[in-house]
Amino acid sequence: MRVEEGLYEGDLGAYKAIRGREKATGAGALPLPLQFLAAWVGVWVARHQTDQIEYLKTVNCALMERVGKRRLRLTDAERRKLAVLGKKLGRKALAEVATVATPDTILRWYRELVAKKYDGSARRGAGRPRTATEIVRLIVEMATRNTSWGYTRLRGALKNVGYAVGRNTIKRILKEEGIEPAPQRRRQYSWATFIKAHLSAIAAADFFTVEVLSWAGLVRYHVFFVIDLARRRVEIAGISSCPDGLWMEQVARNLLDVSDGFLLGKRYLILDRDPLYTREFRAAMKRGGVEVLRLPPSSPNLNAYAVRFVLSIRSECLDRIVPLGEAHLRRSISEFVRHYRFERNHQGLANALIESTPSPANTNGRVERRERLGGLLNFYHREAA
Repeated sequence: MRVEEGLYEGDLGAYKAIRGREKATGAGALPLPLQFLAAWVGVWVARHQTDQIEYLKTVNCALMERVGKRRLRLTDAERRKLAVLGKKLGRKALAEVATVATPDTILRWYRELVAKKYDGSARRGAGRPRTATEIVRLIVEMATRNTSWGYTRLRGALKNVGYAVGRNTIKRILKEEGIEPAPQRRRQYSWATFIKAHLSAIAAADFFTVEVLSWAGLVRYHVFFVIDLARRRVEIAGISSCPDGLWMEQVARNLLDVSDGFLLGKRYLILDRDPLYTREFRAAMKRGGVEVLRLPPSSPNLNAYAVRFVLSIRSECLDRIVPLGEAHLRRSISEFVRHYRFERNHQGLANALIESTPSPANTNGRVERRERLGGLLNFYHREAA
């Protein structure tokens, strides 16, 4: 009887595979009993492995049903092991046994494992350095404040301060900061910029009163001042105990003087509705080419710069002294105006001075104090070299 006739139909394929290997290696010369024994051993091993695989598949399916639809989280080590074993089995065999992940997923893990082997990014050197933070800040500030400047204009402005930056770099930085190109950016003209562009043509005026101690008792003096809204410069136009129409008209002539008038080049003067601004004063302003803008009643916020100056001179100077006569009052106000212009830092001007002298070259010089009104007003600076 041939050996093939005693085999189960399911084991015939395994037996034929063993016979094929025996013929290829010359093992077919063995005696018939040994051949029969070897064939049965091979078939038994194959059937045993098949039974084990079927058992493990059944257990695996039962476990997956217990887990349900929840995604099974695998570690990187588990994925690597499944990827290597899955590659050996191939797509067709994986489709029969894979339950944790699809065959495509396991094969993708294998491709990622191969790619990671040849990934040289960890040994790659540093790339092109990023643009310095100071340059980025300056580009953003220039583009924000100058809405019509394009990439080339910004590049030229940076070159003026010693920074060589390419157009594409400027374009990338503005895009990262969410700033539109110049054609779109110039449409974003803010009210703040619009107002600042016209402040140089506008001045404001106001009165405040001071009680002065004299031989005749307390005398009320009226102090009339004008403030340049663009530069915050203040001019004391006049101090009088009885300002009348003729006095106000003469003050207007002084402010409009063709050689050193404070209102030269101004187009508008903001006033409140105080009756001290007489008809003669307004007419003189009109003849000098300055249009008077009278504010609505009870609207101090519309003349905020002038009101703020009154608060400063009162809180820092006049409320802390007792004016002893008109001369003392004039000297005190004059000293404060000089301090206000040359020595006082202003928050509205980025905490800078209205007019500052060049800093001495000797940065290690001794710090000195310049005092006014007996130390009521102080300014600290370094001594010149």
